[in-house]
Amino acid sequence: MTTTYKSIALRGVAAGAIAGVASALVQLLVTEIPIRAALAVEEAREPAGDGHGHAHGGEGELVSRGAQVVGGMLGVVVVGIAVGLVFATAYALSKRWFVDRTPFSRSTAFGLAVFGAVALLPWLKYPANPPAVGDPETVNHRTALYLGVVVAGLVIVWGASRLASRLTAQSQPVRVTAVLLAVVAAVAVVLLAFPAPPDTIPADMPVTVLWQFRLSSLAQLATLYVGIGVVFGLLVDPATRRAKADAPVAVG
Repeated sequence: MTTTYKSIALRGVAAGAIAGVASALVQLLVTEIPIRAALAVEEAREPAGDGHGHAHGGEGELVSRGAQVVGGMLGVVVVGIAVGLVFATAYALSKRWFVDRTPFSRSTAFGLAVFGAVALLPWLKYPANPPAVGDPETVNHRTALYLGVVVAGLVIVWGASRLASRLTAQSQPVRVTAVLLAVVAAVAVVLLAFPAPPDTIPADMPVTVLWQFRLSSLAQLATLYVGIGVVFGLLVDPATRRAKADAPVAVG
């Protein structure tokens, strides 16, 4: 049953929903703290600014801060479901790789790899900034750079998996060492090849708020991507074992 794409996709959606809820809770309980501190810094600038500041807690705001928080949490859950479906699809397409591993082990390793490619690597080059940091006119440029690093990270993961498959005849220490060295070299090239972040950090932004936001954002992403890998593995592993146990044994 679990060998069908539909059953795998449903488990991916469920894993994405669960990990999305967990990530949304991290956003509410952890990331929201530095966001409020950064918004206070931004609002403190407005009397001396040019009149184009954003209202986050005043009477003139179009959407209340509470509604923004709830909407953001729902958005995280929706993203988690979408990522879970993509994750399950990629898992199904890569079944021929690492066949010597259990479904749980493969799923967890896959989740870690996705986290490294689409969250950790971009974070190392372009760490997330809280509100009150960044020039609105550079948004498109920053987005393009960020997506470029994400694509490079996915290429690194794909290349590492292909290299590991080609080295299956080698011993595990040799295979693991070769893949790790290749990944480290590729990551170094990406970090050096892409330009530095275009925006500077304003002097009035407390360093503690900046890094609390960056670390909590990374923790939120880790909860989402690694969580999908772990939950999907928990959902697919027992069912896969039952399917194999129920499969007819070839005679002759």
